[in-house]
Amino acid sequence: MAALENFLSTEEENQIVESIRQAEQNTSGEIRVHIENSTSLSIEERAKEVFHHLKMDRTKLQNGVLIYIAVANHQFGIFGDKGIDTKVNSTFWDDTRDVMGNLFKDGQFKEGIVQGIQTASKALEVYFPWESNDTNELSDSISKGSDL
Repeated sequence: MAALENFLSTEEENQIVESIRQAEQNTSGEIRVHIENSTSLSIEERAKEVFHHLKMDRTKLQNGVLIYIAVANHQFGIFGDKGIDTKVNSTFWDDTRDVMGNLFKDGQFKEGIVQGIQTASKALEVYFPWESNDTNELSDSISKGSDL
């Protein structure tokens, strides 16, 4: 993976944000992407830490999903809140990670993130369908950096 500054172009970031917006039109679930250069923690620990810092654990239905990427570490993870984690099958997160990882291996970072968003969105749509009184509880923007 490239350095954080060169990981995604502005256009690619905009496409990812649009992918999140489209995904959230069909679900009350919340999806975020966080990208930072590196972490000294395990990917799971750091994703959980970022998840809480971004207040993703405060959604009404506990249905937030974070895609976390540590560029220099060449690692990424997906962290889902209790509401979604208790509903999806045991291989869901690994299957989603594998789809993304295969694209990342080919240098298709934007496409990998978009595929991860779309895969998570499909599960969220099943268990947390959009309803007329839904509000967007979290920003759709990509958060960056380790100084959260």
